[in-house]
Amino acid sequence: MSNKRDLLAVGHTALDYIIQVGEFPQPNSSTAINRMRTFHGGAAANVAVVASTLGLRSSLVSAVGNEFPGSDYEKKLKDLEIDTNNMILIEEEKSPTAFVMTDSSNNQISYFYWGAAAHFQHSEVPHNTIEQVEAVHLATGDPGFNRRCGEAAHEAGKLISFDPGQDLHMYSKEDLKEVLKITTILFGNHYEIERIMKTTEMDMNDLRDFGPDIVVKTCGKSGSTIYTDEEVMVDSVPREAVDPTGAGDSYRAGFMKAYLKGEDLETCGKFASAVASFIVEAEGCQTNVPDREMVLERMHERWG
Repeated sequence: MSNKRDLLAVGHTALDYIIQVGEFPQPNSSTAINRMRTFHGGAAANVAVVASTLGLRSSLVSAVGNEFPGSDYEKKLKDLEIDTNNMILIEEEKSPTAFVMTDSSNNQISYFYWGAAAHFQHSEVPHNTIEQVEAVHLATGDPGFNRRCGEAAHEAGKLISFDPGQDLHMYSKEDLKEVLKITTILFGNHYEIERIMKTTEMDMNDLRDFGPDIVVKTCGKSGSTIYTDEEVMVDSVPREAVDPTGAGDSYRAGFMKAYLKGEDLETCGKFASAVASFIVEAEGCQTNVPDREMVLERMHERWG
């Protein structure tokens, strides 16, 4: 069996505690938790899990803590045949953990514990893993490590997709520009793409001249816009949204699946939208992951 893989996701593998409360407490007081569930998450792991379920041979590089080896999460990744041989294990730490609290008015407060991921900055670039894949996806994670992995991927002639997500504020202008310069596909939501253009002092044309051939801007229920030499608008697939967390990561995985298969950009966007429509139907980022046949059926329902 060849070691060749389709997609390497670099960034967080995390545990998500989704907590529901009636109202947020004032400082120096407490409130009852109405419901609490733990889910597998982390943007890079979300991308790898969805991509693998859709049929891409995926690899994952994340910094994880001492509870990860032998955990249900590790077993799940192995069952999906995701290559985790280059995970960065930090024995004295816990894996990154997110605590997301929602009140009865749907306001949210999140706390993110970096844990093992704080060690990314001193970690070696996984050159062997990068050599073996067709594309490298840089997800949320340490900007310096992402930049170094991106540069190694660029030198190795790999396709690079980049989604700084909620860690965008951690990138210096220089780091951001260095990664953008070698990016093939830039993903972001409406807010993130605007912020990238503001930080780099570029408009969309400047940005595409500078780096990414393709810029994909997702706008939740309003669908997505794919910027190349023309603008391709793609509708969302309306669904009763139980939990929007992870929809963006699944969109990216779906887009990369279709793109690496050689589909045109409109089809990539439709396929990605259909993938994301499954994720929002259940709580958690990896709870309701569709396979390729399910996605194609939903695309057919939506667009014929």
